[in-house]
Amino acid sequence: MHRKMAEDLQDYTIIKEGEADILMNVKNQVFFNKAQVNNRDLSIAVLRTFISKRQEEHEAMLSKRIKSAEKASEKDTSGPSVEEASTGSALDNQKSNGECEVHEEISQDEPCSISEESVKNTEGNHHGELKPPKVLEALSASGLRALRYAREVEGIGKVVALDNDKASVEACQKNIKFNGSVAISKVESHLADARVYMLTHPKEFDVVDLDPYGSPSVFLDSAVQSVVDGGMLMCTATDMAVLCGGNGEVCYSKYGSYPLRGKYCHEMALRILLASIESHANRYKRYIVPVLSVQMNFYVRVFVRVYTSASAMKNTPLKLSYVYQCIGCDSYHLQPIGRTMSKGSSVRYLPGFGPVVPQECSDCGKKYNMGGPIWSAPIHDQEWVTSVLEGVKSMKDRYPAYDRISAVLTTISEELPDVPLFLSLHNLCATLKCTSPSAVIFRSAVINAGYRISGTHVNPLGLKSDAPMDVIWDIMRCWIVLFSVYLIHGRHISKWEFADNTFFRKVKNHPVKAQAPDQPGSIILAKEPVLQANFARAVASLSKAQAKKVARFLPNPERHWGPKLRAGRQITTKHISLLGPEAVNGHLNHENGEEPKAKRPKTGDTTDPTSSS
Repeated sequence: MHRKMAEDLQDYTIIKEGEADILMNVKNQVFFNKAQVNNRDLSIAVLRTFISKRQEEHEAMLSKRIKSAEKASEKDTSGPSVEEASTGSALDNQKSNGECEVHEEISQDEPCSISEESVKNTEGNHHGELKPPKVLEALSASGLRALRYAREVEGIGKVVALDNDKASVEACQKNIKFNGSVAISKVESHLADARVYMLTHPKEFDVVDLDPYGSPSVFLDSAVQSVVDGGMLMCTATDMAVLCGGNGEVCYSKYGSYPLRGKYCHEMALRILLASIESHANRYKRYIVPVLSVQMNFYVRVFVRVYTSASAMKNTPLKLSYVYQCIGCDSYHLQPIGRTMSKGSSVRYLPGFGPVVPQECSDCGKKYNMGGPIWSAPIHDQEWVTSVLEGVKSMKDRYPAYDRISAVLTTISEELPDVPLFLSLHNLCATLKCTSPSAVIFRSAVINAGYRISGTHVNPLGLKSDAPMDVIWDIMRCWIVLFSVYLIHGRHISKWEFADNTFFRKVKNHPVKAQAPDQPGSIILAKEPVLQANFARAVASLSKAQAKKVARFLPNPERHWGPKLRAGRQITTKHISLLGPEAVNGHLNHENGEEPKAKRPKTGDTTDPTSSS
């Protein structure tokens, strides 16, 4: 018996992450990806903030109820009888029906924060205590995420871990026992189809976590129904080739949006996913409020709160837009789907005005590609981002990926929240065939022109700005004049020299790099700048993090830090580029007891696939 157990343990390795330990089978029977530690750490940080804010909202609701009761009792002493008032109160309670309908005196932008189930949980409770949140991990695999939630997040309730693979459920149950009494008391594992389970448990979970291998599209419809009002939906998508425009028709079939292949494609992927979740929620008179949206490594991850309100749902067309991307230059424009018209206290919802662009680009004369619709409203709640970041910094020792997630959150905290997508400074210069200005110089010119600008967590070279494209191109025209004159005369020029049109005519005869007349860069440079850019160093040209030299974009901690094989697939020597020679050889040695040989080593690859080091 002991010999059999020892042989069984030889097939497993113990993996520790945070406060959880799991037994991992070396035969790749159950999926596990070490790189997703960033994802799990960030989810724990958001979950801690959610529990804290949920408690604050509950206390605020109780305080509001107490004040309302006091006002009602004051009226009772001079007006209607207590019996009539209590009857009216009962009718109000029935009228609410947990749907968080927005009353006329309450702004539609203020969602109801507490779920129907949470309110029911406090009925009959004299102290008004809020029950611990119930969490569903819909695709649990080894159960590592569920175990970390249970062991590391204070105040969490039951964690339900699902999987439709028998080997994964058995591994999860084994890991629950392996992690002791806390895990046993809080985590339960079930063999079930996540879609069916969520559909049969409507509005039951305070938090639903979707982290599939690939696209989450087939789970979204049931997920938005399983979350309580005011609850949290966490969703990951790893099919980035589809979301970023590699297969636009596939993206449209899965998410209902057509992607564009611009430098901003990863942020567009985030916004396509949010628009898809909103679309599914709208079918059930629900809507979402994003609190944090992250593109990291090889996936996107969104954290949204789900509310029910037929009236607030009418605002959805105001949050969605189509994108027009010029095929010749980097100019892009957004076309909102809807608009509102106010008259007194009434609001009418109307289709958006359009088109926002002519048939040909006003900057370079080329045609437009059209994509979307995408989520064009803010993708972060800056108050939430600040709270999550502060929580992470206060507990840095409890996050294995602290450096990475704190860097990402710091960058997000400095993003312009109301500017969809972004520009690439290098792409602008590639269009014009000119030397790129430094980010500080370009930022200063935008700020001095009276506009806002920030970085983006998606791309270290990306810049978000509310400046229109004609202003951006004017700044680039002025930069080329300034840079070319500097090269010609070998000296700096003053403002009055820079404003002299003779310099601009001279640079047309001596461009930085010649292009054909019909090229977008030539057409853009043929126009005189309307704006005379000021490149003087602006105070806000560096963000606070940059000024303090805080690391914002960190390299991967090790090689082969990326997606892994789907569970159950046989590992062969062709997976060396994905997993690394050590992992592949270790697995094959364990199976065959001999050194494997690669059939076709890649040309120019100096790494011997048969070596164990």
